[in-house]
Amino acid sequence: MDLSDRTVLIVGGTSGIGRELARRFAAAGSTVAVGGRSEQALAELSAEGFGTFAVDVTDGASVARARDAVLAKYPDLDTVVTMSGVMLLEDLRDPAHFEAALTTIDTNLVGTIRVIDAFTPHLVRRGAGTFVTVTSGIAFLPFPPMPTYAASKAAVHAYSEALRAQLDGTGVGVVELVPPAVATAGQEQVNPSALPLDAFATEVMRLLAQDPTPDEVLVERVLMHRWAEREGTYDDLVAQRSQALAMLPGRKS
Repeated sequence: MDLSDRTVLIVGGTSGIGRELARRFAAAGSTVAVGGRSEQALAELSAEGFGTFAVDVTDGASVARARDAVLAKYPDLDTVVTMSGVMLLEDLRDPAHFEAALTTIDTNLVGTIRVIDAFTPHLVRRGAGTFVTVTSGIAFLPFPPMPTYAASKAAVHAYSEALRAQLDGTGVGVVELVPPAVATAGQEQVNPSALPLDAFATEVMRLLAQDPTPDEVLVERVLMHRWAEREGTYDDLVAQRSQALAMLPGRKS
C-alpha cells in the first residue's frame, strides 16, 4: 500500500488507535478524513487540518449522510477504515447483560457492515481501493469478561474473509487489522503490559507499506493470540485469561 498518496476515511477515528492512524497516514502524505460521534474530538481534528464528519455507525441514516458528505468532498476516496467499536464487561449469569450484548453487536459488527455497504459501490466503481476492517487479538483468543466483544470481533474477522472473496477481481482489497491490547482508552490501567500506542502505530504502518500488503496486519505482540490454537497454547491461555472474571461486579472468582 502506497501510504503517501491515498485518500483515507477513518470511521471511528476520533480517539485512540484510529486518531493515531489518522495522524500517521497524514504524516506519510495521504489526505485523511475522520468520522465519529464526538463533536469536541471532531473539532480538535478539524483544527489539525483533517476533514471531519459526524457519523453514528448504529444509525443507518447517519452513515448514509456521512457517505454522501464524504464523497462530495473527497470524490477520489480510495481507502475506508472501519474503527468504531465498544468494549463492555458482561456477567453472563445476569440476564441484564443482554443490553450490553446488543450494543456491542450493533456497534462492532452491524456498524462495520453498515459502513462497508455504504462505500462498496463507490470503491467498486473506481475499480481500485481498500477496506481496512479492525478486529482484535480477542477475536482469536477470547477474554471471558467481554464475551460479546470477542464474538463480535470474531464475526468481523469472518465477514472480512468473505468480503475479500466476494470483491476479488474488482480491484478492491480487504485488509484486516488485528490489534493486541494497546495502551489507549484506559487499557494501560487495566493491562500494564499493553503495547504503547506509538510503537503499535509504527509497526502497523510498516506492515501496511509492505508489497503486497498482508491480508491480516499482525503486529508481533498479537501473534500469540492469532496462532494460539495452531501452537497448542489456546486452552492454557484461555484458562489464564479467565482469572480476570474476578473483575466482574459480584464475582470473587
